Amino acid sequence: MGFFLRKSIKFGPFRFNLSKSGIGVSGGIRGARISAGPRGTQLNVGRKGLYYRKQLTHRTASGGGWIARLIAYFLPPKHVATFKLPEASASERIAALMATNSTEQRVSLVPPSMQRNNVLTLRPHISYENYCMPPLEFLNEAPPDARLSDEELLRTAAGLAERLKEFDVTGQVKHICPGPIFTSYEFQPDPGVKYSRLTSLADDLCLTVKAESIDIERIPGTAKVAIRVPNRQRETIYLRDIIVSKAFRQSASKLTVALGKTLDGLSYVVDLTKMPHLLVAGAPGMGKSVFLHSLIISLLYRARPDEVKLILMDSAGVEMNLYSGIPHLVAPIIKETSMAATVLDWAVREMERRYREMSGWGVREIDGYNTELMRRNLVKEFDEQGEPWRPLPYMVICIDDLSDLLNDRQVESCISRLAQKGHTAGIHLVLATQRPSVDVVSGLIKASIPSRIAFTVSSKVDSLTVINEPGAEKLLGRGDMLFVAPGLSRPVRVHGAYVDGAEIGRISSHGRGQGSPVYQSLKKVTDLDDLDGIDELFEEALRVCVELGRASTSVIQRRLRIGYGRAAAILDSMESEGLIGQADGSRPRPVLGKAFEMVAEWDAASSESKL
Repeated sequence: MGFFLRKSIKFGPFRFNLSKSGIGVSGGIRGARISAGPRGTQLNVGRKGLYYRKQLTHRTASGGGWIARLIAYFLPPKHVATFKLPEASASERIAALMATNSTEQRVSLVPPSMQRNNVLTLRPHISYENYCMPPLEFLNEAPPDARLSDEELLRTAAGLAERLKEFDVTGQVKHICPGPIFTSYEFQPDPGVKYSRLTSLADDLCLTVKAESIDIERIPGTAKVAIRVPNRQRETIYLRDIIVSKAFRQSASKLTVALGKTLDGLSYVVDLTKMPHLLVAGAPGMGKSVFLHSLIISLLYRARPDEVKLILMDSAGVEMNLYSGIPHLVAPIIKETSMAATVLDWAVREMERRYREMSGWGVREIDGYNTELMRRNLVKEFDEQGEPWRPLPYMVICIDDLSDLLNDRQVESCISRLAQKGHTAGIHLVLATQRPSVDVVSGLIKASIPSRIAFTVSSKVDSLTVINEPGAEKLLGRGDMLFVAPGLSRPVRVHGAYVDGAEIGRISSHGRGQGSPVYQSLKKVTDLDDLDGIDELFEEALRVCVELGRASTSVIQRRLRIGYGRAAAILDSMESEGLIGQADGSRPRPVLGKAFEMVAEWDAASSESKL
């Protein structure tokens, strides 16, 4: 049975609280709180968006220590700040720290002027309860439609029927459905006409209507065939039309994405949480980058910065710069492979941290965790510091272009782990590439990412690589795409929405005007003390694997003279830390670049200690 004592004394504008967790004082600005206790001290000014926490490395502290820290908080706090970090300085700091040979590298995105040796944790917390979503006026409104006249539609329908009759394919055009990109002519063939005979005449029909390509397919549930002819003047689909659509507005998910419009002119939206990751591929200039912009803008219209976090990687350094400084960002725009490896490694560790928290609460996924969190806040079961629990935000990692990053084995390993386990922890990947070959879109990535989008590709082989069937090589370009996802029996043809740079600039400026991003401190672990439950032979086993260039239980058993169970446990630890690849039957596992870096840093640290 425990003993609990709590007293509260009000003195002027201040209230002194005494509890088993320490001494607390609240007063001054409404919502401000200063507390000190055995577990640490913290300062929180909710309205100002300031939060500072220092957690002790030991469990107990003397009463004098509490009082000293309490008095110290009445001095001007030097560690509490909201800041906007210049992107170049962050890149230079990350590159410089990664080049050092220290046994532990803490890649900090906090400016040096705000750092002190005794700061253990800097966790700025900003309240976004009053955050305003971007207004619709920031998006361009679509001009009046330039539809074909009824006379031209009837003339085309008669020409198609006459041309088919010349090849002994008789029937009637029953209905005409004009769309933004295509006009669909519903043709009902007479009894005895084979469907394969009709599809074989696609090229001949192209000559009749003077079209680049024609799409012929069955209409499910009817005895009709849809002959889709491209419009001579294509209609541009504006993102605003999808944002204001009923499908987008009625979606409850914070990760609702506006894809575009179907062949029938209906708005098409998807839920990223159900995909749960997305692979986008297409030849250069076919609409891949515009789609990524529409995806990001969709998220900015759906969620506050404390609900969805973004990690944007752009190896070309051109497309994503427009979003620099928006409060949804976890880190600056990533443009270098070395930075990408560090950020993805942090994302893997964040995923593992979330798994530990969810496991401790007895839940299996992020929605269940946030639901339990809300329940605890309602019954006032707050955290150890007496503060309400904060929900875990979704995190979307958008990478453009994937092929430039896969040369780093550590990046590939992190992407594979996130693709396999990240969605349960609320972490989702959007991977884009303009080189949809088998060396980029590997079998492991395809198995982990079942939802895929194919824009126009150069060959039938590339279409098979991306969506496992032909058809993407016949698309019209300019946002024309095929979308496959779990639950769809066949690819859905969608025309992507268009958003220009001016629209993106207005929306990004709106976000920057409501707050600066809080960049996370990214830690690159190279010290065994940071690895949980590490075996004492871990370092020796890793050196053996690096020396041989491969990892297997039999090698570790023979070299270290240990049993199979212990050797297998060491290999599992190496895999969980991203040092070796996954098991592939009885073959030895590959040793990843991160393992070589860790051993090199151990050797460098050992040399420095001898000096």
